[in-house]
Amino acid sequence: MALKPVIYKSRIALSDIDRDYYDSLNLTIAQHPSETLERMMVRVLAFCINAQEHLAFTKGLCAVDEPDIWVRTLDGQIALWIDVGEPSVDRIKKATRLSPRVRVYSFNSKSDVWWGQGQAKFHALAASVFRFEWENVQEMAALVQRTMDLSVTITGDSAYVAAAAGECEVSWVPLQVAS
Repeated sequence: MALKPVIYKSRIALSDIDRDYYDSLNLTIAQHPSETLERMMVRVLAFCINAQEHLAFTKGLCAVDEPDIWVRTLDGQIALWIDVGEPSVDRIKKATRLSPRVRVYSFNSKSDVWWGQGQAKFHALAASVFRFEWENVQEMAALVQRTMDLSVTITGDSAYVAAAAGECEVSWVPLQVAS
């Protein structure tokens, strides 16, 4: 019997100071049985960093031909492709053919190795790549509850996340920024 995803509900008060973007988000997040809390929360944070009209979670790990998060235009084209984790260069190459904007958010403790091995190949692609600090991601995952009220304030290359269970700061490093 296949395991079912765990469903999380989150109300997020979002303040993105640099973009002058403020919103209240009500997200339903399905955690795939093979997905860690850290990866799920990185998806949530990537959603907040890129918040805009038509931004949506996809089927995620269940659909290998889709990103984790995307923006689709009214005619069905992909306007923004967001992957979380350490995707292959071939996957991102395909993404750059399907979408004019591609972003990757890596977070694993082995992100440096992944980036070191693929950096030269990624450099040829029109994709932006960011790395979250692993310790910060672990702190953020410790805040998870099945129903969460979060306050996320983004400024510069960091986000301040507050929840009933505590608060943390998650910073990221831009490894490559597409023009």
